[in-house]
Amino acid sequence: MIKVLFICHGNICRSPMAEFIFKHIVDQQGLSARFTIASAATSAEEIWNGTGNPVYPPAKAELARHGIRCDGKRAVQLTRSDYQCYDLLIGMEQRNLTNMRRILGGDPEQKLHLLLDYSKSPRDIADPWYTGDFERTYQDIMEGCQGLLDSMIYNGLQA
Repeated sequence: MIKVLFICHGNICRSPMAEFIFKHIVDQQGLSARFTIASAATSAEEIWNGTGNPVYPPAKAELARHGIRCDGKRAVQLTRSDYQCYDLLIGMEQRNLTNMRRILGGDPEQKLHLLLDYSKSPRDIADPWYTGDFERTYQDIMEGCQGLLDSMIYNGLQA
């Protein structure tokens, strides 16, 4: 079982989009049984009284435009114990990596990566909360998720 955790600032836009896009492409390849896939936030801004906010409506709508559902997803915060629970912890931008290292106490096993480091054009994924461009965010995340899965398959993942 390969355990992947996608991480962004609030866990209402980019990281849940990555979670559900990756679940979708893994399922299309018939590999769902080989993975545990989730997402989390580096901040507690979207978590109130222990209950996280749902996926931001424009992010949810963009996923739906591509036939991907994210019903029931609520924001959760990254915890130090997540480092031992997951094989890969994937941030959306450099600022996420900085906060991930702070929360997790470092990265001794080299589990922390940026999603678009798995693409042909490594870069940060812009936060659509600020840009308003959820379609671009979807395309960037799809590029990274496909690159991540291709990398895993190339490095020995077998159905």
